[in-house]
Order: sequence, then structure tokens, then C-alpha cells
Amino acid sequence: MWLPLLVLLGLLFLYRRYRHGLILENLTDKYVFITGCDTGFGNLLAKQLDKRGMRVLAACLTDHGAEELKKETSTRLQTILLDVTNSQSVSAAAEWVNSIVLDTGLWGLVNNAGISIPTALNELLTKDDFARIFNVNLLGLIDVTLKMLPIIRKAQGRVVNVASIAGRIAVCGGGYCISKYGVEAFSDSLRREISRFGVKVSIIEPGCFKTFISSPERIIEKLHELWEMASEEIRCAYGQKHFDKYCKQFEAFSNLNPKLHQVTDCMEHALTAVYPQTRYSAGLDAKLYFIPLSYCPTVIADFFFPQGPESCGF
Repeated sequence: MWLPLLVLLGLLFLYRRYRHGLILENLTDKYVFITGCDTGFGNLLAKQLDKRGMRVLAACLTDHGAEELKKETSTRLQTILLDVTNSQSVSAAAEWVNSIVLDTGLWGLVNNAGISIPTALNELLTKDDFARIFNVNLLGLIDVTLKMLPIIRKAQGRVVNVASIAGRIAVCGGGYCISKYGVEAFSDSLRREISRFGVKVSIIEPGCFKTFISSPERIIEKLHELWEMASEEIRCAYGQKHFDKYCKQFEAFSNLNPKLHQVTDCMEHALTAVYPQTRYSAGLDAKLYFIPLSYCPTVIADFFFPQGPESCGF
């Protein structure tokens, strides 16, 4: 009874592995536009795809980031300065991309740009603090996608949006988790709408990785600033002891996973595979802890996140 079932499961596993390994041909003819290439995942992905021979169009926030990236890549890679919170900057980037790809169209768009600060107890924050993160992580991503879609349709290409395990389970206060939940929802609705054009949408859900936006020093420094600005009533309600414990938990961020290629490999597969996945969970913590926990009853998830940030992943 069990043997046929095991054989069937084995065959299904082998078939999935076979499909997963099918890679497109003529990758050197394909253009990919990546946001947030100054540091972190975007920077590494730009170098990774450039080495593969693809035509990378890298968007950086700063001149310094763009210059450093060009020093470490081939002449195929081109850079542009982009502020995803500025619609004029986004429109100019779309026009620039269109002038390069022409009738070929844009094969891949990787929405990687993101910020995490301020991350804090919600009551320490203002509407503007939430909006600052939304404007980059969610509204900026939406603006870039909508402006690039006509060019992507020409190539029947790919949209790759970087969410997070924090888009599956809210692990800390502030706008980060909320913005990533929004990325998940936007990506799902977009995928269903544009599949008729042959365009595929993939979501990357990294676990806890060591990047610039997860710097414990920057997060804790901002936390202290917000605490000092809070009213006496709020500080008394939470207490100094609780706040100190809250801050201390972010020190664990210095031990986060440094293997950023685990995320960029997922991005590369989403861009180059014949059959890209809808969702990619990057990192063992995402696969074995955060994602399974997101399916558990609320009472179980709350048990693992009594304070919020101790396992927060970016």
C-alpha cells in the first residue's frame, strides 16, 4: 500500500526538480532593471547577473553607490540614479529604460529598494514615520512597477518583488511589516491581472539576513531617539526596563545570516527559469520557522513573539 505512494511521491519530487532546473536560452539578450543597487541584495544581484552575461540596468540612490558598482562590473552594466519615492524620478527612469531596450522590451524588473527604519514600538511612532517606510517599500514599488509594465509586456517578461517573512507574520512594530504585507497583496493581484499577457510575477520572502537596513546600531540609535521624544505618559506606561529589553533584542541582528546569495539565487531563478515560482522563501529560518509559524493559530505565533522584535527578520 505504501510502496506505490512512496514511488509516486518520488516521481513528483523528481519532476519538480526537473522543472526547477529548466533555464531559458539567450539570456545575454535580456535586459533586467533592478532598484536599490547601492548595497545589499540589489548590489549583489546586479553583479551576479552581469557575470552571467545579462544586460543589467541598475538603479542606485546615490552617485557613490553607482560609481562603486560600475567599478566592479563589466561595461554591459548601466546605472541610473533613482529615488522611488519621487514620481518624476521614476518616470525619468522608465523613459531611460525604454530608450535602451526599444522594441525588445524589458525582460525583468526587480523591485528591491527598501528601508526598515524607524522600527519601534508602534506607540513611539507618528503617521509620518509609517509613511516614510510605506513610500519606499510599497508605494515606490507600485509606482516603479506601473511605469515599467508597458515595457515589460513587450518582452512578456518577469516582475520580481522583494517582500519578507515579515510580510507573512508581523514580527515587529512600525511600518516595515505593514509595507511587506502590502507588497504580498499587490503582487498577488498583479500576477492574476497580467498573466494573460505572458508576464510572470514572483515574490521573494527572505528570512533574517545581514544587510544595511538591518544594522542593529542604526535601529537602536533611532529607538533611543524616539524614546527621548516620547511623552512622559508613554515612557511611564512601558517603563525603562521594558524599553531597554526591547533595544537589547536588536543586538542579535549582528549575528544574522551573511549569505546574501541565498536571496539573490532566488531572484536569479525567478528571472531565468522556464517555470519561475510564485513565491521563494530564502533562508532556512524562513523555510523551517517563519513560514510554518505563519500558518499556525494566532495563540501559537503570539507565544513565539511576546515582545515583537526578538526574531524580527529583514
